[in-house]
Amino acid sequence: MFEEPGRERVIAGRYRLLAPLGEGGMGTVWRARDEVLHREVAVKEVRAPSGLAGDDVQRMYARLEREAWAAARVANRNVVTVYDVATDEGRPWIVMELVRGLSLAEVLDAEGPMAPERAAHIGAEVLAALRSAHEAGVLHRDVKPANVLIANDGRIVLTDFGIAMVEGSSALTMTGEVIGSPEFLAPERALGRTPGPESDLWSLGVLLYAAVEGHSPFRHDTPLSTLRAIVDEELPPPYRAGPLAPVIEGLLRKDPEQRLPPERAEEDLRVVAAGGSPRTDTTRAVPFPPPVVGHPEPAPTPPMPFPGRTAASGAGTTTTATGQDRDRRPGRVLVAGVIALALAVGGLTYALLNNGDGSGDKDQGAGDNTPTATKSPPRATATEKSSPSPTPSRTKESSPPPQSVRVALEGRRTDYSGPCPPPNAQAPEFTATLTVGRLPAEVTYRWVTRDGQVLDGGWKTLSFTEGGDRSKRDTVRVTTREETGTFENEISVEVREPVRETSESVPFSVTCETETPTGGASPSPSGTNPDAQPGSNPGSEQDSDPDSG
Repeated sequence: MFEEPGRERVIAGRYRLLAPLGEGGMGTVWRARDEVLHREVAVKEVRAPSGLAGDDVQRMYARLEREAWAAARVANRNVVTVYDVATDEGRPWIVMELVRGLSLAEVLDAEGPMAPERAAHIGAEVLAALRSAHEAGVLHRDVKPANVLIANDGRIVLTDFGIAMVEGSSALTMTGEVIGSPEFLAPERALGRTPGPESDLWSLGVLLYAAVEGHSPFRHDTPLSTLRAIVDEELPPPYRAGPLAPVIEGLLRKDPEQRLPPERAEEDLRVVAAGGSPRTDTTRAVPFPPPVVGHPEPAPTPPMPFPGRTAASGAGTTTTATGQDRDRRPGRVLVAGVIALALAVGGLTYALLNNGDGSGDKDQGAGDNTPTATKSPPRATATEKSSPSPTPSRTKESSPPPQSVRVALEGRRTDYSGPCPPPNAQAPEFTATLTVGRLPAEVTYRWVTRDGQVLDGGWKTLSFTEGGDRSKRDTVRVTTREETGTFENEISVEVREPVRETSESVPFSVTCETETPTGGASPSPSGTNPDAQPGSNPGSEQDSDPDSG
């Protein structure tokens, strides 16, 4: 801060400007003195760009006045307090409390990435401010480190509601104008859709990512490429986030409906700030893409005789997905048999080549009983002779055990029939339990269907800290926005890191039926108890198909 002689100016006959505090997209914030109440305040000045049309200048003034209106509606210690809106020479000036301290952006520039616990504390305070604003019908729309102040007394303050949107107010932006910092924009805003409170939650997730990683996750060289990355690219895994990673990933889900609820996010942030780990057994609804594999009426022609699809026996009953499951089982057994045979042959060859003390003479002698063993390539025999390395058992004892990940998948209410989207208490639900062999560990995984569709936003990361539990759970619930049709598939969990592993798949079916029966002659389940509908679904035979869930 510094004072420039000759720059002191009195606004509205009351507020004396002393020194500039910072620059923003809307103008300059000044340190000023209230000559009436004899206290220092912050005054925000609008500086219209040169050559801007008169209508656009008035629109900027209206936006500034709305900032004061929006911030004044939010009563929270983490939101900057607005004292007054003064008018001087036809321009509005916002008079606010003076927060002495640094912005989060300045702290990150000076100190670099911060510890997850400190970032979580800041995030929880910002989220408390956002929740108060959302309850008042105010969206901030520009949550970023430069707009978060860290006061000298430790208070965290969210400021700069200059582009806030108030519920019920008219839009003050031009068509095609991008409001906010591109790298902090939510995907729905980048696509031009109407934002909601979830858009501010996305921006908070980017802020937390930048706080612990030192950079925002989707930043590119140009604003356009940044917006494209926000919409299309997967979230780069946060490597320094530790226990904060699940919260960041929960806030940065592409679909606004799938983002971590604000009350749960604030709870988890305060747990991490206190040195703990958030709960990971959250339940989320995943919209299922609508490939219809079963129809209310049978096809007029018999099914094609290719593996994976058979015509069901019986009086006109169609069980397409169940037939595929049964047809695939012999294939699975055959593949398992081939693998077992390959392992057996490989084990026999290894035993023959390493019989006794591993000498070349004994290797050749063993070949007398098994002619195929004597036909091993000379290169392999030479390697055995020239490598006096310890036996495999000794090698395993001298090195740390390799990391392992086990995935157990359990399904509940896997067959649903009724109106769609399915109620939460009746929709198919799946819980994955991931167990690592040793700690610490970072497990990257995703939910996929039998036909390769990726659910729940793609790859996610679970952090297993030293001294913590070796098992964590994740739960998703299948839903659909379709109104009619039958959707059958299987769901499983793929692990990419630290090892590749795939769980057993669990089949499910969702049959969307209209509430009102047509003609009253067909036995529609819509007139029965919804709790009894899954049992009457023809796909219920799938419950006995999987060997394990």
